[in-house]
Amino acid sequence: MANSNRKSERGIETKLLHAFMMMAADGWHIYYGRDGEVIPPGVTRVRIHESVTVIPAEAFDGNRTIEEVECHDRVKTVEEYAFANCRSLRRVIMRGVKVVEYEAFNDCEALTIVECDKLEIIGDRTFGGCALTSINLPSAKIVEECAFNYCKALTNVVFGKELESIGELAFLRCTSLERIAIPLKDGMITRNDIFTGCKKLKHVDLVEGELHETIAYLQLEEWRNDMNDKVDVINQSLPTTPAGDEYEDVGGKALVIQIWIRSVLHKIICYKAQHRNILNEAAATLQHALPNDIVIKSVLPFLELPSYTFEGED
Repeated sequence: MANSNRKSERGIETKLLHAFMMMAADGWHIYYGRDGEVIPPGVTRVRIHESVTVIPAEAFDGNRTIEEVECHDRVKTVEEYAFANCRSLRRVIMRGVKVVEYEAFNDCEALTIVECDKLEIIGDRTFGGCALTSINLPSAKIVEECAFNYCKALTNVVFGKELESIGELAFLRCTSLERIAIPLKDGMITRNDIFTGCKKLKHVDLVEGELHETIAYLQLEEWRNDMNDKVDVINQSLPTTPAGDEYEDVGGKALVIQIWIRSVLHKIICYKAQHRNILNEAAATLQHALPNDIVIKSVLPFLELPSYTFEGED
C-alpha cells in the first residue's frame, strides 16, 4: 500500500513538473489540450498551443486564478463548460473560434473583454452571469437560449448582417442593456421573451448596409424622409415598452422590435416597386430622345437602386 501511495505521489509530482515546464518565456502558460493536463497553481495567463483546434469540455472548469486566455486563429470550437466558473477570468481572445458550446463561459463573473470576430454559434448560457459591458459579434448566426442571461453590466451588443436567430430568454435580466444593433430580417426575433427584464433597452440600430444604401437611392425625397422616420420610430416607442419579468409577464420589447422589422420591410419593398415604375416610365421617355444604348449604358445605371433583395420581395 505504501509503495502504491508513493507511486501515486510521484505521478502527481511528475505531472506538475511537466506543467511548470510548459511556460513561455514571457510568462504565459502554454496549454496543449492533452488528456489529464494539469494547470499549475497560481497560473494567471494561458496561451493555447498552435496544435489545438478544439478546447475540450471542462478543460479549465472552476479554475480560480486564470485571468487571461489567448487562442490562435486555428482554434475553432470551445466545448461545453470549458471555462465555466473561472471567477477571475477577465479577458479572452478567440478570433478564429466559430462555435462556443453550452455554458462555456457561464459564471465567469469577472469576464469583461471577449474578442471573437468569427464566432457564429453561441450556445445555451454561454456567457451567463459574465461582467461584459459590450460585445461585438459581426459573424454571429445563431444565439441560443439564455446565451447572455444575467449579464447585468452589458450595455451594448452589436451583431452583423449574418444573424439568423436569437433564442429564448437570450438576454434575460440584462438590466443595463441599452442598445442593440441587428440586421433587417423577419423571423430573427424568435420569441417575445428575448429581452425579458431589460428595462433600459431603448435603442435599436439596423446594421449598416443594404437598407441605408437603398434609402439613399430612392427617387423622391419624401420617400427617403418617410423611410428614415419609419426606421427611427422604434427608438421612440421602445423606451416606454414594458420589459416584463420571467415570473409574471414576458414583456413586449421583443414583440415591438419584430413588428417594427416587418413594417420597415413592407415599406421599403413598396417604395422599391414605386421607384421601379418611375424608372421604367423615364426610360421609355428617354428612348424617344436618345439612342437606346446610351439610355441603357449611361443613364439608367445612375437611377437604378442597389440590387439588394429584401425578405418578402419577389
